[in-house]
Amino acid sequence: MWMRSADGVRRLGTAGALAVAAGGTAAGALPVREPSGLWGTHGTTVTTAGAVLAYAGLTLLVLAWWAYGRLLAGDGREAPGARYTVVTLGWWAAPIVLAPPLHSADVYSYIAQGAMVLEGHDVYAHGPSVLGPDSLGADAAASVGGNWTDTPAPYGPVFLLLAKAVVWATGGTVVPAVLGMRLIAVAALVLTVWAVRGLAVECGADERRALWLAVLNPLLLLHVVGGVHNDGLMIALMLAGVLLALRGRPSAGSAVVALAVMIKSPAALALLFIGLIVVRRGEGPLVRRLVKGLPGPGLMAVAVVVAASLLGGTGFGWLRTQSVAGAIHTPLSLTSDLGQAAGLAARALTGAELATVKGAVQTFGLAVALAAIAFLAVRTLLPWRGRPPLGPVHGLGLSLLVLVALSPMVQPWYLLWGTAAVAATAAAWDSPVVRVLLVLSVGLVYETAPSGHTPPHGFVLGALACACALVALRRGATSPALTPPAGPTVAPAPGGPAGSTGRASASR
Repeated sequence: MWMRSADGVRRLGTAGALAVAAGGTAAGALPVREPSGLWGTHGTTVTTAGAVLAYAGLTLLVLAWWAYGRLLAGDGREAPGARYTVVTLGWWAAPIVLAPPLHSADVYSYIAQGAMVLEGHDVYAHGPSVLGPDSLGADAAASVGGNWTDTPAPYGPVFLLLAKAVVWATGGTVVPAVLGMRLIAVAALVLTVWAVRGLAVECGADERRALWLAVLNPLLLLHVVGGVHNDGLMIALMLAGVLLALRGRPSAGSAVVALAVMIKSPAALALLFIGLIVVRRGEGPLVRRLVKGLPGPGLMAVAVVVAASLLGGTGFGWLRTQSVAGAIHTPLSLTSDLGQAAGLAARALTGAELATVKGAVQTFGLAVALAAIAFLAVRTLLPWRGRPPLGPVHGLGLSLLVLVALSPMVQPWYLLWGTAAVAATAAAWDSPVVRVLLVLSVGLVYETAPSGHTPPHGFVLGALACACALVALRRGATSPALTPPAGPTVAPAPGGPAGSTGRASASR
C-alpha cells in the first residue's frame, strides 16, 4: 500500500539515493590520490559490497521514479503536485550531493582543466598530463582516466572560468574541489527546475509530468548531481534562454543560450529555434519574416561569445577542439559502431584504412542529423500532411535527440539534452517519443558502473531494465506518458502532497 502513496514513494526513492551514496563511498569514481583519506580506495571485498549496495539503491530509485509516474496518472486528489515533486527532488538529490563522484571521473578533468587555466596553460592544446606534481590540480589530474589525460578541453571558456574559480577557491584540493563543482551542478539543477516549469506553462503542458520526466529522472540525478557532468549546466542555460524568448525577450534569451554554448556547443541548436520563435511571431510574408527573424539570435550569440572569449583570456581555441571527443569510441554511438564494423570489413576486403571508413560513416551520420534538424525546423513553421506546425520547444527537443542518436560520440547522459525540452511540451505526451525516453532512461542508468567504468555487465543490466520497462508499459503499469490525469487537479488540504500544479496556457 505504501507504494501507492506519494509519501511512501518519496521515502523509497530517498532510501535508494542513500544506498547509492553509501555504496559510492566504497565503489564510486574515487580519486587516485586524496591526502585526507576521506575518499580513499578500499580492498576488493569492500569495493564489491559497495558496488552491490549502489546498484541496489539505484534500482530502488528507478522503481520509486516509475511509481511516482503512476501516481501522476491518478486522479487529482491523489496525484502529487508540482511543488511536492520539487521537494521530492530535493529529498532524492540530497544524499548524493556529499557523495564521491559517481558513475564518472569526468569531474577530475574539469578540476585539472581549471588548474591549467589558473596556471596559464593552453587547455585547448594540451591535456591534464601537462600539470606538474606540484600544481594545484595535480591530484585531480592523476585521477583523470584513460584517453582524457592527453585530450585538450572541448569545453567553452565560460565553463573553464567556472572550473578555474573553483580551483582558486579550494586550492585544488580534491574533495573540496569536487564539492565546489557539485555546487555548480546543483545550481544548474535549480535553474532547470525553474525553466522546465516555465516552459510547461508556456507550452500548455502539465508541470508535474514535465518535472517528473525532466528532473526527477534517475538518469539526471545520477549523472548531473552524482557524476557532476557539465551537461546539466548547458541544459539549464539553454532552457532558460528559450523560456526568455518565449516570454518575449529573444535577445536576452539568445545571450543566455550563448553562455550555454560556451559550456558545450550542442546548445547552439537552441539559437535556431529562438529564431523560429521570432519568425512565428512576426507579421508579413514568411520570407520577409525569415530574413528579419533568423539572423538575430545568431548575431547576439556571436557577440556574447566573442566578448566572453576575449575577456576570459582563454581565446578561441575551443572552436577547434569540438571534434576531439569524437576520436574516442563509445559503444552507444550507432554511427561509430557501424563505422567500426564497416572499417574492419573494408580493411579485410580491400586494405582500406579503418579510421578513414569509420570517419566517413560518422560524417554521413552527422549529415543525416543535420537534414533531420532542417526538416524539424521547417515543420516548426509549416504544416505537414494535415498536421499543424510543431511547437518550437518540441522541435528543439526532437532535434537534440536526433543529434545525439547520430553523433560520433554518445554517453548515457546525452539523452538528457533533449529530454527536458520534450517533457515540457504538451504535444510530446501523445507521441511514442516519451515512451522511448521512459525506457531509455530506465536502461541507461545501468550502463556505467559506480566507478565510472563501462563493464560488459552494464549493457546486460541496461538491456534487462529496458525489457522490464517495456513489459510494464505493455501490461498497463501506467505512467504519465500513457495515461493523462483523470481529472483536474484539486488543491489539497494544507500540507498535502498535491501542492500546486501550475497554470496552463495555449501552446506558443
